[in-house]
Formats: sequence, structure tokens, C-alpha cells
Amino acid sequence: MGRSGLSPADEREATVTNSAFTLETGGFAGSVSPLADEPFLPDYAGPCVTNVAAAVQHPPDEVPDWVPRPVAEAERSTVLLVIDGLGWNQPQPRAAMAPTICGVLEGGPISTVAPSTTSTALTSIASGCPPGDHGVIGYRMSIEGQVLNVLRWATPDGDARKRMPPAGFQRIEPFGGERPPVVTKAEFARSGFTDAHLGGARFVGYRTLGTLVTEVDRLVRSGEPFVYAYYEGIDKVAHEYGLDAYYDSELRWVDHLVAELLQTLPAGTCLALTADHGQVEVGSNTVELDPGIRPHLSMQSGEGRFRWLHARPGRARQLLEAAEAHTDTGWVASRDQIVDEGWFGPRIDQTVRNRLGDVAILARDDVSYVDAMDTGPYELIGRHGSLTEAEMLVPFVAATA
Repeated sequence: MGRSGLSPADEREATVTNSAFTLETGGFAGSVSPLADEPFLPDYAGPCVTNVAAAVQHPPDEVPDWVPRPVAEAERSTVLLVIDGLGWNQPQPRAAMAPTICGVLEGGPISTVAPSTTSTALTSIASGCPPGDHGVIGYRMSIEGQVLNVLRWATPDGDARKRMPPAGFQRIEPFGGERPPVVTKAEFARSGFTDAHLGGARFVGYRTLGTLVTEVDRLVRSGEPFVYAYYEGIDKVAHEYGLDAYYDSELRWVDHLVAELLQTLPAGTCLALTADHGQVEVGSNTVELDPGIRPHLSMQSGEGRFRWLHARPGRARQLLEAAEAHTDTGWVASRDQIVDEGWFGPRIDQTVRNRLGDVAILARDDVSYVDAMDTGPYELIGRHGSLTEAEMLVPFVAATA
């Protein structure tokens, strides 16, 4: 049986993949196609999280078919709720645990960005731009020879906010410069990552799920045309516990949050929901780098499922050849290939390009590639970052209160 209690075949029947999908009116469901063997690349000009905020703030006259009907027809305030880690594939075999998300909200799957990681995707949602434009191209990035942990805004030397000021790190104003209220955890108010991706927005902190609902409702009733809200619980639970009973319990609470918002918000308010990435369960399936890589390697950046390898001077070709040892579990690509194929968008300037490694190893299987410098307070059981459909597909769904 799978993690959801279904057989592996039934779980596959619940997935939606990179090929064309069909939607069932009023539901969170899609068609079935075989799992892809190639990386799932974002469509930055189409159904992608880069285009969600603009569609919600100002629906175009000709609304693309990937924009949910309630968003296209919104006549008053719209709330965009971003649920960290709520991929498209994971709730589908758990529809009974999330009757509001899976049965009331209308819409379908869209893609997140590359890599499928929180710092990159949230910056893309807020800025409306691909990573190649805003420059937050990963969770751990190489900056002037040091690896910056973007969410902590720290290097191995400690707090990096003075040495690498987050306010000037990327200069694209969030939400088109319109300064909407952003409802997120109060503890994030002074974080470097908040300054980097939400600088200029009006920060509204909440303490509990109940106060999140109250703050959003207050702002809508005060006349705000657009409110952005963010909740990180699903991601935290999946990281620490995987996709088992704890995940199921958290999904029920998130569904309750969505239902409470729909019940509380003034009639006619549009509630749209999206996410930054999905999840896969890795557990102890970690992979040490092949010994042949070490002679050519200077350092690593990125994360366990999208690992950047940085070559010693003059060793980039040898590093790429050595990394091919990991094609049994993942995809191996050079920096030039990734840039040329537009994984981070159609443009990438030299400053951003310098933040990339020379070779990337992306997990295709449910594994994580080890870097001794990439550690945290607990073992990560659920992970993301790579370009599999489980990680790349996220919902863009909505309903009217």
C-alpha cells in the first residue's frame, strides 16, 4: 500500500502530469497520464506561479483557461492564500480529508518554478518574475564564494544581513509596486528573506490560524481590493514527519482554514489558493556523492534534491563527467544547458548566473544528495526542490465566499 493507504496503482491514478489535463467543474481533479522521465520544466509565460498574483490582482480581459473561474469573475476583493508545500498531487488521494480544497474550490494544476523550493517560488509569486530575473535561484546560493542560506539569511559565519543586505538583493518590487497588505506569521517581520522578497509590501503579522482569519477578514472589510496571505504548516509537517498521519492531520487543519475563510469573508469575496511546491517522501534514502566527483569539487550549494556542484578551476568538464555516475537516481545537467534551456526563465544576467554551480544533480527518484554543510535541527523526511511532477505541480484554485 502507498503512504495514503491506496495501492501504488491507485496513487498513480490520482496524479496529474505534465501533459494536457482536464478539469471537473467544482473540483480539484485532473486526468491521468504516465509519469514523466524528463524534468518538468516551468511554462513561465503560461500556467505558472509567476503569473498568479497578476491574474488575481487584475484579471485580464481575455482570461486564460488556467485561471479559475471565480478569479476571472471576481467583482470585489480577492484574497490570495499561499499554502507552503501544498502540491497538487499530494491531496488528491486524500480528498476526504480536504473536502473544501478538493470539492469546493475550482481550478486546476499549474507549475511552480525551478528549483521547486520555498525561497525561489515565493519570490516568484510576489515579484511575478522567473528566478532568472529576480535572482533568488535557490535555498542555498553561492554569493562571492560563500553559501547563503536564504531563509535564515545566514552564511556559515553567521547572520549575513549587514554583509549581504537583503533589501537590495533583488530589486523587483513585489505585486507590481502596489503595496498590498501581506498577512504572514508575526515572527517573520524582521527576517532577511521577508525584506528580500516582500520589501515595500505592508506587513501584517498573525500569531495563530484564528488570528490569520481575523486579520484577512478585517482587511477585506476595510476595503482592501487585494490581500496576500501565507501559511507554512503543511511544509513544516511534511519536512519533519513525511507524508503519513501527521501530514494527513495538518491537511485537515488547512482545509478547515480555507473553509473558515470562505464562511467568514464578506459575500462576494474571491478566495484564491496556490502553493510554492509539492513534496516527496525521502526519509533515509540519502545518496553520498560518488568518490570520483571529489577531486574536481570545490563546494556545494542548492539543496538535497537540487544539488549544485561547484568545480575547482579548470575542472568543470571533468566534474560533469564524474557526476554522470548519479544518472541512476537523478538528472545531471551543466550550468550552460540549464541556462540555454530556460530552466530559470528566458533571461539570466551575469550576476545571477554567477550564483549557479557548474553542474546540477537533480533527484528523479525519491532520494536526497548529501552535503555535510547542508544540515538542520532534524532529519528531513519530506523534501522538494527537484523537477519531478510531485514537486512541480501546485494548485491554482478558487471559490467565492
